[in-house]
Amino acid sequence: MLTLGELERAVMEILWSAGAPVTARDVQDALAHRQLATTTVLTVLGRLERKGLVTRERAGRAHHYRTVASREDHVAELMRDALDAAPDRGAALARFLGSIPEDERAALRNLLD
Repeated sequence: MLTLGELERAVMEILWSAGAPVTARDVQDALAHRQLATTTVLTVLGRLERKGLVTRERAGRAHHYRTVASREDHVAELMRDALDAAPDRGAALARFLGSIPEDERAALRNLLD
């Protein structure tokens, strides 16, 4: 199962929210409250690229980064991975359904119909 560290998740949130490819500087500016070095941001973006979550393209002197999949696609993949790891998928699904609010169970019923 692909796991993300806290900083990787923060960077992914920025990329998902951007709506267009962004530079490492854009990411660094969005995380200004953390006072990260440019090299740290580039390292995280490189890790995300190696994990297959981000692509980069050269535009002038800078690289522009974008996500490979939407936030929803990523969450769906995590859910599939979690189910694949369960020895009893039915039991895991039952526990999951028992843990979510009724309105979300109703939404699932509607999607299944």
